[in-house]
Amino acid sequence: MTLLLLQMTMVLLTALLCGWVARKLGQARVIGEIVGGILIGPSVLGRIAPHASAMLFPLTSFGSFEVLSTLGLILFLFLIGSELDYEHLSKQKATATLASTMSIPLPFLLAAIAAPFLRERFAPAGVGMLPFMLFLGISMSITAFPVLARILEERGMQSSSLGTTALMCAAVDDVCAWTLLAVALTLLPFGEHAVPVSHRLLGLAVYLVVMLGVFRPLGGWLARRQKSITLSYELFGAMIAVVLASAAATEAIGVHPLFGAFMAGLCFPRVKRWQSAIRTQLDTIVSVLLLPLFFALTGMRTRLDLLTGSTIWLWTAVVLFVAVAGKMGGAILAARWTRESWKNAMALGALLNTRGLVELIVLNIAYNAHVFSPTLFTMLVVMALVTTMITTPILNWLGIEDRGVVGRDLSRAEAA
Repeated sequence: MTLLLLQMTMVLLTALLCGWVARKLGQARVIGEIVGGILIGPSVLGRIAPHASAMLFPLTSFGSFEVLSTLGLILFLFLIGSELDYEHLSKQKATATLASTMSIPLPFLLAAIAAPFLRERFAPAGVGMLPFMLFLGISMSITAFPVLARILEERGMQSSSLGTTALMCAAVDDVCAWTLLAVALTLLPFGEHAVPVSHRLLGLAVYLVVMLGVFRPLGGWLARRQKSITLSYELFGAMIAVVLASAAATEAIGVHPLFGAFMAGLCFPRVKRWQSAIRTQLDTIVSVLLLPLFFALTGMRTRLDLLTGSTIWLWTAVVLFVAVAGKMGGAILAARWTRESWKNAMALGALLNTRGLVELIVLNIAYNAHVFSPTLFTMLVVMALVTTMITTPILNWLGIEDRGVVGRDLSRAEAA
């Protein structure tokens, strides 16, 4: 326990310092926290002081980090799902559907073209082409809805036509990506006694029917029956229990528990004060304590020392090019088809190109499932960092007006 407490102390202090530096440089706090995880990982601390690194972060201690960070991610994915706005999505469904139709299949297509070459060089032994291609395609096509929302809010664009379209596209992208991820996970072996893929797909279908056909209407009925508009202590506890049970159900099916948490958020009643209360009560513990452990774990898995030689860096550049060209290219084409100006089309592409925390979640799932090797994992982390970092500079270069409040600090759960 002493070692775990010391580890958490170092992780939190490093995350706070690096996050503060990132904000001063005009970047999202999550960028600094990921870099902080890399600093205390094998790429930096492990090379500068290998003995101290081995004593402070032995491999046997990663299990505690995994459990705590997974709990934080379950609550975080629930928050993301609970904040998707059905009403706005319905109003902008035509534009969001068109842009998402382009900004998901195009990067998927480019990833499918690159998958055989990357799998031959960087996939662990025994990984099938279909799961590898699905995970790579999801990694290339996902958008970080929370960082996008915070960038728009900070620049005062959340109510603009461009901002609304970007938010709706990102919402559709997130739902599609997590659904594809659930399907991809069913294609992988699960435990010593692997359940047949057909059984897992059936279990996933039954789960979705129960959540969307039973729990979502039940939540709406409960919201209408509740005499008080405030979220009581008992009701809050019951809802968290449903989130954990939903995560456990998808884990039992053979799908990652984060998908269950996200679905629980989608089924959460759309009562504004309830949504605000949930975020207020969960955000601090998730943002300050649990998510930094995930960033530290990601940083310690990121082996920059593996990216040696011109060939490896060339493939890293290929991964970055495929990710940017597919995501931005698809969004730009869709925006132009809806007669947006080139300026707005490129801005939409830049916004949807952000990856942030959501990308890192997908990468860690693929890493834990032994689909990505440490080298490919590191290459994709670099891609996630670069694509998130370039969003604000591109918007500034395009001359997109910043009408937000200067100096407003970002909460990291929204900036991830």
